[in-house]
Amino acid sequence: MKTLLKLSLAATAVITAFGAQAQEFPSKDKTVTLVVPYAAGGPTDRVARDLAEALRKPLGGVSVVVDNAAGAGSTIGTAKAARATPDGYTLLLNNIAMSTMPTMYRKLAFNVVNDFEYLGIINDVPMTLIAKPSMAANNYKELSTWINQNKGKINLGNAGLGSASHLCGLMFQSALQIDMTPVPYKGTAPAITDLIGGQIDLLCDQTTNTTSQIEGKKVKAYAVTTTKRLTTPALKDLPTLAESGLKDFNVTIWHGVYAPKGTPADVLKKLNEAIKAALKDPEFIKKQEGLGAVVATDKRIEPAEHKKFVQSEIDKWGAVIKAAGSYAD
Repeated sequence: MKTLLKLSLAATAVITAFGAQAQEFPSKDKTVTLVVPYAAGGPTDRVARDLAEALRKPLGGVSVVVDNAAGAGSTIGTAKAARATPDGYTLLLNNIAMSTMPTMYRKLAFNVVNDFEYLGIINDVPMTLIAKPSMAANNYKELSTWINQNKGKINLGNAGLGSASHLCGLMFQSALQIDMTPVPYKGTAPAITDLIGGQIDLLCDQTTNTTSQIEGKKVKAYAVTTTKRLTTPALKDLPTLAESGLKDFNVTIWHGVYAPKGTPADVLKKLNEAIKAALKDPEFIKKQEGLGAVVATDKRIEPAEHKKFVQSEIDKWGAVIKAAGSYAD
């Protein structure tokens, strides 16, 4: 009887301690780590650093640091976050790769749907279709004609397997029902350098990477990939691919925040509230607009809707990737 009583008291103490720990989240004695599965300096890293700064205040002044764990198409950093202690102090910020990895990679050390707690979508980054400066076509209609006249001879650059430009390129070819020769690079910078030099013909990439090139007239721009035209001065006159004839064409690179599976519900609630507060921070909004990104304000900032959205994106991109046979080991 005494043994049972001791066990009962011990269990109660553990539960009470755990509950107190969760209620105390976040502790000023700890640091929140935001894992970014990409190299420092890239567009996703920049979004993460802006978010980390905006999260400090709603998290009571707790320090939020970015941990760049790049490699293998973001699978290394994503796996690291999945294995982290589920206490709210390790989070993951990843982009559209969360919806493409399940199909693109035959073996993953994690399950995108089941191994994470979803905390909300952060932003959407539009994309632009651009071409080498020597391209004769001056608008999308002329470019469409050029593409049809040069089937089998078109080089379409991308920043590597699974990158935003790779995915947009797959969707573009699927919409046109025309195959182009993919030219993968180790990042966007060398791809744009070769585009400017005329070594490749076309590239579809994020506004964060292309706007300055378009402003400087170093490349030719033909369309944006969103359903509505953009208001950015350098891009406001570009039509959408949808209005140019590719019905329902819509590709944006979104970013979301995740916690390891098993993170306590009350901690998740506090994190989601902090994220929603950060998304309303004027300085964060200003910085995101400077990157050409649109801060999320719709229902996807809620965990359940975030997860529902990612599941729909897995279906969408899965079909495109399977049709293209674009797999990684």
